[in-house]
Amino acid sequence: MAKLKLEDVRNYIEENIESFHEARQQGLSNLKLSEILLKKNPYLFKAKNILTAEKFVQSLVNAYISSQEETMFGGFLERLAIFICGKVYSGKKSSAEGLDLEFKKKGIIYVVAVKSGTNWGNSAQIAKMKESFRKAKQRLRTNSKKMPVEAINGCCYGRIVRTDKGEYHKIAGQQFWEFISGNSDLYIEIIEPLAYKAQERNKEYELEYAKQINVFSLQFANEFCLDGVINWNKIVQFNSGMKKIKVNI
Repeated sequence: MAKLKLEDVRNYIEENIESFHEARQQGLSNLKLSEILLKKNPYLFKAKNILTAEKFVQSLVNAYISSQEETMFGGFLERLAIFICGKVYSGKKSSAEGLDLEFKKKGIIYVVAVKSGTNWGNSAQIAKMKESFRKAKQRLRTNSKKMPVEAINGCCYGRIVRTDKGEYHKIAGQQFWEFISGNSDLYIEIIEPLAYKAQERNKEYELEYAKQINVFSLQFANEFCLDGVINWNKIVQFNSGMKKIKVNI
């Protein structure tokens, strides 16, 4: 075990956080109103009694990009976790399908599926993770017969009350970051470096966001409003009807 240098963590974050901002900006620039209208629930927006094109578009875009950003940033945190474990325990990206990290600690081989938050998957996805754990354990026990192998579902944020899941352990937040680094304060210490260049990148993002809202609001009003009133029937037909509706968006 090597002692983690916070300067290494800071440097990694500052060198790689740009990829998150670029993906976030590019994702917003590439949005198309027709695509997000097809992916979101029109009944929900009707139930919220949305009356204006701008408010509809804002609600639609915000719901879509929120889920996209969660996925993007989750990927960044997972890569950060692998980097940190590599520095401390010589951890490496797992070669096993569906798993992220392998390392040795105190005479135990750990195989880890790194996830962003604690509520990350449905029953089928969890079953797939368990199967990945079983295959990895079988392979590692064959290659390293004298060392026990344990499976961990590590979550970058959140809190877990019952960590023992039978075939694996699930840990989150402070417990997870300490597990891969040996530093009980790391979950707090990584916060400040994440703000690197955030202010200037957010200004660029806000300009692009305003542009997209203006463009989409005009498109939406032209296609889905009748005499200034939202045509909910047409929205639902576009989103869910068997007959494809041609729209200019």
